Amino acid sequence: MGETRNYSEENVLLVGCKLTDADEERFSYSMQELAELTKTAGGKVVNTIVQNRHSFDRATYIGKGKLDEMIPLIDEEEIDVVIFNDELSSSQVRNLSAKVTARIIDRTQLILDIFSKRAKSREGKLQVELAQLNYLLPRLAGQGHALSRLGGGIGTRGPGETQLETDRRHIRRRMDEIKEQLKAIVKHRALYRERRKENRTLQIALVGYTNAGKSTIHNRLTVADALEENLLFATLDPLTRRIKLPSGFQALLTDTVGFIQDLPTTLVAAFRSTLEEVCEADFLLHVVDASSNDYYNHEETVMELLGQLNVKDVPMLTVYNKKDKMTNHFVPTDGKNSMLISALQEEDLKKLIARIEEEIKSTLSYFSVKIPANNGKLLSRCQSGAIIEEQKWIEDEECYALKVYVSPTSSLFKQLQQYKV
Repeated sequence: MGETRNYSEENVLLVGCKLTDADEERFSYSMQELAELTKTAGGKVVNTIVQNRHSFDRATYIGKGKLDEMIPLIDEEEIDVVIFNDELSSSQVRNLSAKVTARIIDRTQLILDIFSKRAKSREGKLQVELAQLNYLLPRLAGQGHALSRLGGGIGTRGPGETQLETDRRHIRRRMDEIKEQLKAIVKHRALYRERRKENRTLQIALVGYTNAGKSTIHNRLTVADALEENLLFATLDPLTRRIKLPSGFQALLTDTVGFIQDLPTTLVAAFRSTLEEVCEADFLLHVVDASSNDYYNHEETVMELLGQLNVKDVPMLTVYNKKDKMTNHFVPTDGKNSMLISALQEEDLKKLIARIEEEIKSTLSYFSVKIPANNGKLLSRCQSGAIIEEQKWIEDEECYALKVYVSPTSSLFKQLQQYKV
């Protein structure tokens, strides 16, 4: 093996093919996003090639003319990696690799690579590996040369570094092992969720397009230490922290992995258990980057993926973030169930947390109770497990009169029934 090369920043050539029936603006944003993904993976975009075609070339994705134009460019600009904006077939990878010296990867492989770099928990790492093996299995025939290169670089992390002799049987065996391990983790997570349901802690989940600012909002509201970076997929592993609303009511706030257009199906499947936190939520905060020109498509992508996860009828507030950077063209898609904030402004966060409490109230049951002074334990439970609108001490009855909002499915709701007035 030769000397180890530093792959901290590789020269990258981006290649996109716009089909005649594709929307021009959407394609343009897709290429911009590919450049952002490349930056996140540690690459430096040196040049971009775009071709307009009626359909992708079955052999090489782009046509012969564009390919002939690309080959000298790779040598001239010392390109290390060529990244294609669509998923390539094994034959396309094989044919392209035979003609160019640079490493060939596609959009899916790039996203998998970022996930491999970002995953921190055992579950996250296993899910990434499963997704990578799912991607790799049908492409073994086309990736022989690439798999023989050990070391590093964009698109070669994790299972992508396996030796040439890796065969389908070995991969399938490893996939079965991972699935078994994930089953155990999912079972443990389900038991933990059941315990939370018994205690009936209200669940709030942050969802949204990648890099919309979910982790920043999560950190500011819960004083957590999740990674905050202006990079795509900065958060992969779900992080849950307790959040205290203005009334003293406590809920759980979960940060989730960012969504993205054309998310590989292997990743949606592999990360289903991570996204189960979204499926179990009582309330969703949909964070949208108001500074992005493509914010509307970002919203659409998130809603489509929530549909795929069968997340329906869950109350949701849309939070348009980064108002300090938004463009003049920005218009909220949903003016009624939304608010515009900057997660970096304390005043906006206070307004957000107050709005969350108001929205949650509408999902709870409201009634009045009188709790005897000697039942301090129940009073304490109300202060943390219910939204108290009013609390008075009644001297002659030696009790506390409360007007509260409580979840009808909680054990606290049943306890308060006997004190209802």
